[in-house]
Amino acid sequence: MSFFDELKTSLEEAVEIKKGVKAPGRVVRYEIADVRAIREQLKISQAEMARALGTSVDTIKSWEAKRRNPTGLAAKVLATIKSNPAFFYALAAH
Repeated sequence: MSFFDELKTSLEEAVEIKKGVKAPGRVVRYEIADVRAIREQLKISQAEMARALGTSVDTIKSWEAKRRNPTGLAAKVLATIKSNPAFFYALAAH
């Protein structure tokens, strides 16, 4: 099967899923982290959180103001920190 044929098949499958004709193979959902609550639980500043996560203070502010949501790896790290606060301190040490 050529690349074009694979792409066409994928798009047709996406249309079927969108119309409800076919169920998706898997669905990934992340709970949107309450970054402010996590940070307050840890008793740390926005700057400390940004430094540990390798991001900017502006990003932390955007997450806390709900202008943007952490996704991908950031969402997974925040979920881990929420359930295991010691993980934050291990991250911050590196």
